[in-house]
Amino acid sequence: MKTFLLTAALLALSGTAGFAQDAKMSFFITSVNPGGGGDLGGLAGADAHCTALAEAAGNGGKTWAAYLSTSTVNARDRIGSGPWYAPNGEMIATNLDALHGENNITKATALNELGEVVNGRGDKPNRHDIMTGSELDGTLKGKACGDWTGAGSTMVGHHDRTGGGAHPKSWNSAHGSRGCSIKQLRSTGGDGLFYCFAIE
Repeated sequence: MKTFLLTAALLALSGTAGFAQDAKMSFFITSVNPGGGGDLGGLAGADAHCTALAEAAGNGGKTWAAYLSTSTVNARDRIGSGPWYAPNGEMIATNLDALHGENNITKATALNELGEVVNGRGDKPNRHDIMTGSELDGTLKGKACGDWTGAGSTMVGHHDRTGGGAHPKSWNSAHGSRGCSIKQLRSTGGDGLFYCFAIE
């Protein structure tokens, strides 16, 4: 129910954002969590959230997929083959190997669907822990948040490429979360946000 209410609210606000997205936009960070932290209603619910946000911001007509791994599906296998462009039109990666390399996503290009910079380390509140459930190469890392139904914990990345953890500069696999509730995700610098990619 929360997801449907949020979607309706976002759709009502479409056209008021004042941001002219680049037509090539095929990547963004969600501006908000659907409301249940790591309980996204599975991958289908996460994909629907990506689609609703993109459409509300004026970028419909594309097939959107959340960059999330489960116990049976790799995030990298869900998002097409690239290239991908940020909301401002800047290319973030040409293909999957480049996306999972060194020079790709940064705080300046990891914008939300409205083209806004997402708070990073040093900002208040810090929102740089982005849920992925993935290893560095985009493959699965355990049963992330109960396969996105809310249980357990998940791997998160740092969209600003800084912070703590085993891989602090990784956009997709920096460290594990303390849990999957909004409170637990916020406790280490997150807000239950995740990456969305358009499948071309």
